[in-house]
Amino acid sequence: MELYGYFRSSAAYRVRAALHLKGLDYVSLPVSLLAGDHKGDAYLKLNPQGFVPFLRDDDKAFGQSLAMLEYLEENYPQAPLLPGDSAGRARVRQMAGIIACDIHPLDNLRVLKYLTQTLGVTEEQKTAWYHHWIIEGFTALETLLSDPATGDFCHGDSPTFADLCLVPQVYNARRFNCPLDGFPHILRIVDNCNKLDAFIAALPENQPDAT
Repeated sequence: MELYGYFRSSAAYRVRAALHLKGLDYVSLPVSLLAGDHKGDAYLKLNPQGFVPFLRDDDKAFGQSLAMLEYLEENYPQAPLLPGDSAGRARVRQMAGIIACDIHPLDNLRVLKYLTQTLGVTEEQKTAWYHHWIIEGFTALETLLSDPATGDFCHGDSPTFADLCLVPQVYNARRFNCPLDGFPHILRIVDNCNKLDAFIAALPENQPDAT
């Protein structure tokens, strides 16, 4: 299995953690977003969208991290990352969607670069933008995590898709000095995740392209 990614990519971070939780071996193939490798002809032939991550498993290949998680869950069922009941799966996907669909797309590198390089916003305005979307999404997520279905992790007592999305988003929020003291459920769950070897192995600073 091959995973094309960038060490600071939240989406690639999610997939790395999933692969480690499931005990799957993979080759890490760095794609530098800063150097523009994702827009080069060679990479665009693999993934026409020009995003990371990109997963290849023998003759099968996929972009989009949530699609990768679903593929891994269906084809490598060891260490399940979704609950066994339909309501639990829907709850987990709801929480994952808050992060992966509503927070992350507004705060990722290509959007932040567009804000500063094309629209000419200041660094202070860019940071305010970033903090706004984190706080809005985390406020909703924190409320959901007050549900009794929450355990040591977002749903129950083992990591799910929701945790895979949450941990990288908190990592990046801390990079941008976003205030997180108002989210005790989130911080507790992330602390629990970061004690696991799989999440430690997936950390950006532990990747071959970390700089």
